[in-house]
Amino acid sequence: MDLVISDLDGTLLDHFTYSFDEALAGLNLLKRKQIPLVYCSSKTRAEVEYWRRLTENEHPFIVENGGAVFIPSGYFGFEIPAGRMIEDYIVVQLGEPYTELVQCLEEAAAASACKVRGFHNLTAAEIAAICDLSLSCAELAKAREFDEPFLVLDKERTAVLLSAIERKGKSWTRGGRFYHILANNNKAAAVRVLVDIYRLGGHKVRSIGIGDGVNDAPFLNVVDLPILIRTPWLHQLEAAVPTGKPTISPGPRGWNEAMIELFA
Repeated sequence: MDLVISDLDGTLLDHFTYSFDEALAGLNLLKRKQIPLVYCSSKTRAEVEYWRRLTENEHPFIVENGGAVFIPSGYFGFEIPAGRMIEDYIVVQLGEPYTELVQCLEEAAAASACKVRGFHNLTAAEIAAICDLSLSCAELAKAREFDEPFLVLDKERTAVLLSAIERKGKSWTRGGRFYHILANNNKAAAVRVLVDIYRLGGHKVRSIGIGDGVNDAPFLNVVDLPILIRTPWLHQLEAAVPTGKPTISPGPRGWNEAMIELFA
């Protein structure tokens, strides 16, 4: 079976407008062919649930840079290794609690004398302004569980701050707008977990990954077919994912082109 694993921002969703209109043909094609589409994002569970409703997606999903895999209850007809029931999901948690990450970020900022502003001390209105989100969507973005996005205010001390984070046993990545502090989890580890679960169901899986950012590189390097969305920084992603196939167009138009080429 084919399994498509997709980033959201800048990939299925336009980087500026968050529209997926240009990807509708590809989305409908995957539904007709019953090809699972797994969202793998830095977004929170609440945010991904919002986009799953809009795109009528009922498949598992990965949140907050691999912090956890969420599987709808009953999706697989067998027990999920390391899974625990949370509301209507079986959850495989790879990340650490949000409060620990916030504390670590504050300690690393103090140790490196580098000022930062994380989501924990940004209001929903401020996040909405930075990300061009509605206030309701910004509130969903603040519902963090496994990952803390942050802005670096003292740019010249960025490297010192990131080293301080690593010395405290945490990791970091960089998305389109924010740095993120997280435990030693990432999108790649979460993708491996989920692909293995599909295989437990007796499926021979061909995994197809699609993303636009360097923070997508880890998971794009563990899928069978990595697709790279065209961006101004495509050369960086190509260097990080040498086997990746770039799209002709950016954003959801490029996403759509890739799905049509693969499955039409």
